[in-house]
Amino acid sequence: MLRVLSFLQKNLVWSIPISMSVGLLYGYLFDAGPLKQFIIPVTFVMVYPMMVTLNVKTIFKGQDYKLQLLTQLVNFVLIPLLAFYTGKLFFSGGPEKYGLWAVGLFLIGVLPTSGMTISWTGFAKGNKEAAIKMVVFGLVLGALAAPVYTKVFMGATIDVDMLHMFKQIALFVFVPLIAGLLTQTLFIKKVGRQTWNDRIKPKFPPFSALGVILIAFLAMSLKAKNIIANPQDILTILLPLALFYLVTYGLLSIAGRIFLKREDAIAMVFGVVMRDLSIALAIAMTAFGKQGLTIALLIALAYVVQIQSAAWYVRFVGKIFGEKAKEPKLQKVPETVATVTPLPKPLAPIGESMVPPIRNILYATDLSDTARHAVRYACSMGNGFGARVTVLHVIPDVLDALSLEAGVDLAEHMDKKVWKEFHTTGIQKAKEAIHRRIRETSRNVIKEIPHCPLNESNVLVKVGDPVRQIVSTAREGNFDLIVMGTHGHGKMEERIIGSTASDVIRTSRVPVMVVRLPAETAFETHSGKSKGDHRKGAVSQAG
Repeated sequence: MLRVLSFLQKNLVWSIPISMSVGLLYGYLFDAGPLKQFIIPVTFVMVYPMMVTLNVKTIFKGQDYKLQLLTQLVNFVLIPLLAFYTGKLFFSGGPEKYGLWAVGLFLIGVLPTSGMTISWTGFAKGNKEAAIKMVVFGLVLGALAAPVYTKVFMGATIDVDMLHMFKQIALFVFVPLIAGLLTQTLFIKKVGRQTWNDRIKPKFPPFSALGVILIAFLAMSLKAKNIIANPQDILTILLPLALFYLVTYGLLSIAGRIFLKREDAIAMVFGVVMRDLSIALAIAMTAFGKQGLTIALLIALAYVVQIQSAAWYVRFVGKIFGEKAKEPKLQKVPETVATVTPLPKPLAPIGESMVPPIRNILYATDLSDTARHAVRYACSMGNGFGARVTVLHVIPDVLDALSLEAGVDLAEHMDKKVWKEFHTTGIQKAKEAIHRRIRETSRNVIKEIPHCPLNESNVLVKVGDPVRQIVSTAREGNFDLIVMGTHGHGKMEERIIGSTASDVIRTSRVPVMVVRLPAETAFETHSGKSKGDHRKGAVSQAG
């Protein structure tokens, strides 16, 4: 089921129009009245998963106050005015439904920044961290401002019960938000942050997409007979919607080019354009009684325009804001040899950059004392390319490792329940200890290398086969480069100790930089061997 939901989520451009068409057909052929009872539960299914994945702590990180302030000024001053006057231009002087469509357009204008902001910013290679903050700020401010704005601007068009509207917003914003944060906290406490981020958190967004698809189906089925009787209504709605989004994209693109750098400008565009249609639909269908269905029709159609326009805008980002600047030269680093796998793509034509952009670096380490030598390369590459560096440590499966050493499958000779409890507890304690150690090491590295883009929060600890974990993490995390070290000094020792690095190079589709230690380093002990050579653990002595 999760696979089907993920497919629908990735193809909302088509899923929503198909859902609306099916809803239109269903509402025309059958009595859709009984479906009204599903509005509230479906809306919760739509909103709650989005709240579970929010990282509220990110609003306190970074120094992008100028970007955040500019985005929210546009969201709560310019866009509501644009929505109001667009509705006034197209829907003034018509029948009652015209006034209700104007209310729907205004609701879109006062509820900014949906969870899609983060996804589309990532697609366009924008500042995703800033986009996350925009979602949190926009969600809270929009929920508080929407009833007041609607009463002030649309009070003459429709009777706005502010208290009732606040209650609905509390039901569909703050209750799911609190429930989502509690869900996060409980899961992290039970299984750990790493398991939460890697295995559980990604399962929630597809359910939100399911909610969007179902609510679009409900909105269309409940209005089907009116729509089919008046098909021109669709065109009447789509024209002002298209104009609203077109003007928004145009103004933001100009402002972004003038005032912001490329990544921030992209984040601002999607932080404004990707309106929170889920919350708008929830409010329309619950806060305005029977009139809400007419309002919801416009918001449901806005999904089609919003997603289609975002998909097209991503294609033209390079022309609007220019291609990424050529990467600066790397800082001078120690002259040790590094081995790099072949590029996964053909060489670029003459005149274009020969090196693909490097924005995400995965540094795989065994936490040995010698690892600091390899981390200098990761820091230098990250600083030179403006890339983020993530640290990965792999804990081998203890039973598998012991079985390999003994030449016997020990699992067959142990009580499975006892072993499972021991294994789970041991792994969890090891993860916690290693997280602390990596964070401490990261802080020390940053002190030594102030400009290293190494963040102590960007730490991954995984369990299993080192080669598989490194390769799969690099692939699934969309990393552009793997950096790892090798402790081999002689041919025989290198064949054994450097096997992990060799296997990663052979199996990874992501380029790999393998840093070999010099023959004599400050890390060597008086006996002539590196302390790291005696350590067991992550990456099988690589890095």
